[in-house]
Amino acid sequence: MSVLRSIKRDIQAAQERDPAATSALEVVLAYPGFHARQLHRLAHFLYQRRQRVAARVISHLGRALTGIEIHPGAGIGDGFFIDHGMGVVIGETAQIGDNCHLYQGVTLGGTSTKRTKRHPTLGDNVVVGSGAKLIGAINVGNNVRIGAGSVVVANVPDNATVVGVPGHVVAYHDPGNDTILKLPDPEWDIIQRLEGRIKKLEKRIAELEKERKREPASSQRQEDAS
Repeated sequence: MSVLRSIKRDIQAAQERDPAATSALEVVLAYPGFHARQLHRLAHFLYQRRQRVAARVISHLGRALTGIEIHPGAGIGDGFFIDHGMGVVIGETAQIGDNCHLYQGVTLGGTSTKRTKRHPTLGDNVVVGSGAKLIGAINVGNNVRIGAGSVVVANVPDNATVVGVPGHVVAYHDPGNDTILKLPDPEWDIIQRLEGRIKKLEKRIAELEKERKREPASSQRQEDAS
């Protein structure tokens, strides 16, 4: 895809995924995620031609202007959209597929200090919720949804929904017809059972307190009768 067509696809992605986007002109002029993406195009171009200092300067400028930090070495596909975007960090060896959607505060971070693949790889049509952290050289499959605030440190299969700290798969969905298959969640089941037990205990305590209040009155009536 040519650069101009790819830029057009980024604009379309913003309009498709953000109901607040009323026109292409609004996206071009007032969307920091779009601005960060286009500055990354230039930085990535220079980075691939070993103009590393110039690439980092442009990346730093983009961070100052938009609050979004994308390393020039990161690879990003077409139709990429960062919603709001403040605090998004994308590391050097991160790879992002087509039609991906990141919300504010997302981190695609690394754990290694070696010059090797150390950041996540995202497939196509991935949605990452606000504040989610994807750490390490993990692979996230196509059509994956990652819940807000999740911390993902392991590979994620296609069509999965991931939530929690650490992140775990709670459902699979069929992108063709939006069918969702929920998986058992042992931790949630335990919490629900504990809540049910607490309610029973609270009810029993309330009954005992009522009986205790009735006992003095019964004793006084017996004394009066005698």
